[in-house]
Amino acid sequence: MIGKAVAAACAATFAFAPIAQAQDLVFELWNDSSETLTEFYVSPSDSNSWGADLLGADVVYPGEGGDVVITDGLTTCSYDILGVFADGLELEDYGINLCDLGEYTFAD
Repeated sequence: MIGKAVAAACAATFAFAPIAQAQDLVFELWNDSSETLTEFYVSPSDSNSWGADLLGADVVYPGEGGDVVITDGLTTCSYDILGVFADGLELEDYGINLCDLGEYTFAD
């Protein structure tokens, strides 16, 4: 992805996961691109495989976003990110500190 992550300020329209617990990592995910985000994966940066699709049956339309909760119980903040869009485009970003960043935005 490199160069596709930018900050955005939008009103949250829905949440992707249940309410966070003490060990859960909560951050905002925004889609400021022109395509619908259909799948969203994260993985601890030291892992060699992606976790489950955090959107499940949901999608994130252009201009929308909301809270994402990672409930893996890990103490890491460094995650790799994979977004899959309706047009088939896959964007990856590596070593993102989601604790410090607090939000992640896909953009054109």
